[in-house]
Amino acid sequence: MSKKMLETNIRGMGKAAATKALLQERALALFVRQGFDETTVAQITEAAGVSQMTFYRHFPTKDAVVFDDPYDPVIAEIVAAQEPGLPALERVRLGLLAAWGAVPEPGDNATKEKIGLIAGHPRLAAGIWENNRRTEDLIVEALTGTGTGRFEARVAAGACLGGLTAALLDWASEPDGQELGERMCAALAVMGASDRALRGDR
Repeated sequence: MSKKMLETNIRGMGKAAATKALLQERALALFVRQGFDETTVAQITEAAGVSQMTFYRHFPTKDAVVFDDPYDPVIAEIVAAQEPGLPALERVRLGLLAAWGAVPEPGDNATKEKIGLIAGHPRLAAGIWENNRRTEDLIVEALTGTGTGRFEARVAAGACLGGLTAALLDWASEPDGQELGERMCAALAVMGASDRALRGDR
């Protein structure tokens, strides 16, 4: 899958996608400025210039604004497209690496602010792991659909996603000048080196 195809699949086109993106943008700005718990759906919709009915058409809850992730189905497709003869962990790792390499680097602080918001809020911090589980389920389904055993698929997906989440939270809490994409690729490289060491590869 090319970078252009990935970006098109992720972002989508049309008014609905634009409205959803606007709601997320306005919501994040409010969350960062006045706090997640202090921000209401009414304030978000007022800032976005839409009705509350429109909000709930896109997001079932306020939490969903933070965790909605259009990348998941595409990531699962890219993982499934990796060489079936490779170990499951390597297929997941290479699939995630390809996905991160195809997504443009965020041009502002929005992503870091979002991750910082999650890390600093107990319920949201717990929610990121639940969100990971949904991503994990999609990856497991993609792997088992191409012949990988369920147990191996589950362990591989959980290991890679857990490592990326740890790297992501560390990136948000300890700024070191590294771009997000670089941090994710570095984390996946660590997992690749560990896997090769366990298998005795050179």
